[in-house]
Amino acid sequence: MDIIKSIEHEQMKNAIPDLKVGDTVKVHQRIKEGNRERIQVFEGIIIKKQGGGLNATFTVRRVAYGCGVEKTFLIHSPMVEKIEVVRVGKARRAKLYYLRERLGKAAKTKEAIGARIENKEIVIKGAEVEEAPVAEETVAPVEEVKEEAPVVEETAKEVAKAEETPKAE
Repeated sequence: MDIIKSIEHEQMKNAIPDLKVGDTVKVHQRIKEGNRERIQVFEGIIIKKQGGGLNATFTVRRVAYGCGVEKTFLIHSPMVEKIEVVRVGKARRAKLYYLRERLGKAAKTKEAIGARIENKEIVIKGAEVEEAPVAEETVAPVEEVKEEAPVVEETAKEVAKAEETPKAE
């Protein structure tokens, strides 16, 4: 069993977004057509989440041209490029199958009051530790910008001297 778990752990993404049932999301999915590859966005409400580990899935429902469309995505699939939370919904159930019979505004969930759209991510692997030094490196170029400021002042003095010389002539 340890061999299977280790293989599954290698296939998992480092961090996944914190998804809840009732949220409106945009799922960016890679589509391969022949030798071309493109990204297609599917926006809708999450009506269910199921499974765990590598096989965890979520189902997104939207109404397109008056017809309800549901798509099930694997969270850890390499074909799912990214998932954006557009709106935080308020749901009191684990599965929102009742939205299938509803149309128009009634097919939406209420928005959670005071909810902020945050890019919370659940860290699965310890890859976040490697990214911490990158933030420190971004501080170093800021210091370089401060060093460039006196150079600008020197050029301003040179421009002032250049303006003075034609007046003397």
